[in-house]
Amino acid sequence: MSDGNGPNAFKVHEIMIGRTRFPSNVLMAPLAGYTCFPFRLMAKRLGAGSAYTEMVSADALKYNDRATSKLLYTDERETVKCVQLLGSVPTVFERAAKSDLLAPFDVIDINMGCPVPNVVKAGEGSALLEDIPRAAKIIEACKRSGKTVSVKCRLGMNGQKIVIEEFARMCEASGADMITVHGRTRSMMYDGEPLYEYIRLAKESVGIPVFANGGIFSKEDALKMAEKTGADGIMLGRYGFENPLIFAELTGHECGDTKYSLLLEQLELSSEIFDEFYVLTYIKKLASYFMKKMPGTKQLKADMYRCGSVSELRDVLGAIFKGTEYAD
Repeated sequence: MSDGNGPNAFKVHEIMIGRTRFPSNVLMAPLAGYTCFPFRLMAKRLGAGSAYTEMVSADALKYNDRATSKLLYTDERETVKCVQLLGSVPTVFERAAKSDLLAPFDVIDINMGCPVPNVVKAGEGSALLEDIPRAAKIIEACKRSGKTVSVKCRLGMNGQKIVIEEFARMCEASGADMITVHGRTRSMMYDGEPLYEYIRLAKESVGIPVFANGGIFSKEDALKMAEKTGADGIMLGRYGFENPLIFAELTGHECGDTKYSLLLEQLELSSEIFDEFYVLTYIKKLASYFMKKMPGTKQLKADMYRCGSVSELRDVLGAIFKGTEYAD
């Protein structure tokens, strides 16, 4: 991906993160409720250098329940396995990072950016931006696993408390191999123009790779983000789920896929691994995202949500997508 103009034009390339080689520097962010194993495989097939698991509670790993096993499902088809952990206690992170459950994973990403109130109140996610000593101990704890460690964070809690320069330096000093900076403060949540200059400040403050995230909803947005920040790579969030074909567009990866063919592929793959209730829930969410810009789909979407079986859902998806630009 490059517009070919100027020294700051963004180039897609392989990149080493710690001891882990990523096939491209265009990544898919962890998204709670969305980046399951089938989706991660699809993103990588389309050109993503990697895709992270949904957010996993470091503390919850000790229970090894059914929900956690779904979040952590992986097999030999997934290369560069990346898991994201959420928590606030360094010893809990260390135990999780060294656990058998995370043994298959190459990279541990530490969530230090989630802005939702219940997470912040628990001292997790964005709250760690205000507790830099604790954040440092968490990174050090994860590094003791011997795995590659990345950190995903925001700029600060609000416009008066932007700490990204100090925070980035702490991440590097504590052993982090990479930082992904979401270009908004916690108080901005998911709205507003990213503050590109602060991502650039983080990049200029450290020697480890810095990836830029936030507000990317097109190839043009991705180029703008890369060029304004000088980041080593970009990480797509919600738009990667709305339009996974963006990975092929950004990386120049050749594929003959359409949104409809991707849905059918995801339906088959998820049916191999998960129970029917999970498959129905996941595919309905994915299809709803795919339908965002399709006119006249209100009734068809209602029909889709009434589907009670995989076979019924397959038929309805055909009725929705066949004959549209998303199936051609």
